[in-house]
Amino acid sequence: MTLTGPTTVPLDTRRPSFWYGLPVGYMSLDLNPSAEQLTELINQLREVPEQARSETDRALRLYAGIINLLNSNNVQECALGLHPDEASGVTVSVFTVSTVAAPGNAKLVVAGLAASAASNCNEGVRPLALPSGLGYLSEKLVAAPRSSRRPDLNQTLPSHIWQGIVAVPAPASSELIVLQMVTPNLHAADDYRNILLGIARTLTFTDPERPATDGSAAEDSEALTGAAATMRNDFG
Repeated sequence: MTLTGPTTVPLDTRRPSFWYGLPVGYMSLDLNPSAEQLTELINQLREVPEQARSETDRALRLYAGIINLLNSNNVQECALGLHPDEASGVTVSVFTVSTVAAPGNAKLVVAGLAASAASNCNEGVRPLALPSGLGYLSEKLVAAPRSSRRPDLNQTLPSHIWQGIVAVPAPASSELIVLQMVTPNLHAADDYRNILLGIARTLTFTDPERPATDGSAAEDSEALTGAAATMRNDFG
C-alpha cells in the first residue's frame, strides 16, 4: 500500500501538502480529469445505442456535476469503497478528504473542540491523539438524501447514513484537514469507524519518500518506523 496526497505546493499559495494511506477496497475518483479523458469519454458515449444515449448523457452530466461540487468544496480525494458483507453481500462507503479554513488558529480551534468533547461525551465528539497531532472524531447518524426527480425510488433508499469525521489542523496554516467516511450500512458503523481512524493514523505532513537529510542509518530507521510502520499496523 502506498501513501497518497496532493502535489507538494507552498502552504501560503495553495493547499497544504499531506499524505495518507487508503486500505484495500477503495477506488479513487478522478477529480481533475484531463481534456483528453473527457474527449475519450464523450467518444465512447457516442458509440452507445441511440435508445440508451439519453441515460448515458444523464450519467455524464451527473458525473460532471459531482466533480464540480467536490472541487468547489475543496475536496482533494473522493474514494468509493466496496467490501463483502455477510448480511447484504456487499457494503458500500464513500471516503473524502477536504481542506476547511478555520476561524483563527486551526490548532486552537481543534484544541477547544477536543477539550469541549472531553467534558461532554454525549455530543458524539471525542479528542484524538494522532501521530500528526491533536485532532477530534465526530460521528452521527444523518438523514439520507432523497431523490426529487425519482420519488418512487425513495422507498428503496436507506432512511439514514452513518457519518464519521476526523479533523486535524495543518501545520503553519489556518486550515483543517477533514477526513470523512459515510455509509448506509449502519450495522457496520464500528468497522467503518475503525477504517476512518486507521486512515487518520497514517496522515502525515512529511513526505514519506523524502530521503534522510544526512544519510544516516538512524534517520533511515526512524523514517521506516514512522509512516510506513503506521500503515503496516493499521492496514496490514
